Amino acid sequence: MTTLTHLDEQGAARMVDVSAKPVTHRTAIAAARVVMRPETLAAIRAGNVKKGDVLGTARVAGIMAAKRTHELIPMCHPLLITHVSVDFEYVDDGIAIRATVKTQGQTGVEMEALTAASVAALTIYDMAKALEKTMRIEDVHLVYKSGGKSGEFRAEDGP
Repeated sequence: MTTLTHLDEQGAARMVDVSAKPVTHRTAIAAARVVMRPETLAAIRAGNVKKGDVLGTARVAGIMAAKRTHELIPMCHPLLITHVSVDFEYVDDGIAIRATVKTQGQTGVEMEALTAASVAALTIYDMAKALEKTMRIEDVHLVYKSGGKSGEFRAEDGP
């Protein structure tokens, strides 16, 4: 039977003790997509959204979210993040988001990358919801991770 890492002997939730793990360089990349109507996408591209710079605001929100992941996800460790980037690509049906997070540490940054991509997508929705409430946030997933005992993971759309 597999031992659950986030439960103690009495079944209570706990944070995993990573103090004995070696420090390694760790990277994680996550992706998300905001699907929208062509006219909403055109307004974002043209900078014609009343709330302001949609992607600039979403970038800052994603970076801030990565740094605060441990405050949102109960069993995540606070990490000294050494790099966060949130990038956007206009695609036919909306905006693709790619968040990269790096650290030198004893635990990975997958949750930080996923949080950055998710919050960037939510911010795009918030900034443009006056134009379209039917936008959809889709396909939030881990694209790549490296470092630590489990080594490298690469999704089909990985780097």
